[in-house]
Amino acid sequence: MNAERAQQIYDSKDTIPVHLDNGQSVWIEKVDQANGVATVQVGTNPINTQTVAVERLHEPH
Repeated sequence: MNAERAQQIYDSKDTIPVHLDNGQSVWIEKVDQANGVATVQVGTNPINTQTVAVERLHEPH
């Protein structure tokens, strides 16, 4: 995924599934397009957040 698509998902009113490259479901909490990273919540635990390269994010098919 690229930073622009990550921002589109973040801004969307719809719930769009996103996974990390290891298959874990994540919620995008913030996108830093300039640096190509996103802060994501891993799973359902709101304190389990990570900042990852947007290239590690993908939409399941």
